[in-house]
Amino acid sequence: MSGVNIQWRDERIEGSAVAIGIFDGVHQGHQLLIERARERNPQVTALTFFPHPTALLAPDKEPSYLLTLADRVLQLRLSGADSVAIAPFTEDFARLSPEEFIEQILIGELKASHVIVGENFRFGAKARGDVAMLQSRSEFETEEVPLVTGDDDVISSTRIRELIREGRVVKAAEFLTRPHQLVGEIVHGEKRGREIGYPTANLGYDAKATIPKDGIYAGWLSVDTYRWQAAISVGRNPHFPKENGERGIQVEAYAIDQDGLELYGEMARIEFGFRLRDTVAFASLDQLLTQMRIDVDEARRLTL
Repeated sequence: MSGVNIQWRDERIEGSAVAIGIFDGVHQGHQLLIERARERNPQVTALTFFPHPTALLAPDKEPSYLLTLADRVLQLRLSGADSVAIAPFTEDFARLSPEEFIEQILIGELKASHVIVGENFRFGAKARGDVAMLQSRSEFETEEVPLVTGDDDVISSTRIRELIREGRVVKAAEFLTRPHQLVGEIVHGEKRGREIGYPTANLGYDAKATIPKDGIYAGWLSVDTYRWQAAISVGRNPHFPKENGERGIQVEAYAIDQDGLELYGEMARIEFGFRLRDTVAFASLDQLLTQMRIDVDEARRLTL
């Protein structure tokens, strides 16, 4: 298969039920695909694509991601996939006709017994392939799974990104079935928190990650096997304006009751559980400290 190679993140499994999707977020709708695949075959492979197709086909429309690729694979496994196959979305892959995708990927590489896709799934060059084309093949059985809705709202990665950017992390977590998260290395910041008694872990997140709306949140900070309750700040720290220019959006987490942690250089995960308030510039440091005590107490209560 010249120029197109599937990458396996687990043991290669042939003849399984194959659930297909980008699976960014691995939300309720994605989890349903895995569940339906499991009903068809005790062995399930999740076929995903990386990078997002728009990164190649329409770079200006590439969406921010909800999970890193490594965490996408992890969540697919946790949702019931026995193996994850990754199709690198290259120019060669994008040129595959729908028939070539079926012959080379679904039959040749995966030897699929069943193919499970979401409603209105399209595939192949110029998205010419559709569910009817899959259903016409006798080599495997195809099931089209309808979109999942929550409170009359279609559950999709696009909608979840919107919710996160609006600060509606509780609703986003409902659709994801877990809190939205950011991962990255703990980097040196301006050490303002340390100076005022609330040392924070400043996350060096990926520029393509989905960042919540500026504000103060309650959630969790994890490093290695440790997971601490946290008060989280997202924004440009308006109480301490930068002398030269505007600082970028900072994501900082204060591990509650864990003063003295030295986390620089560690890989960390920040999970957003609840939005507490907007970020504001206070009239005095005393007012800021008073509000921070309130925020930490509320974060402690909400994340027990």
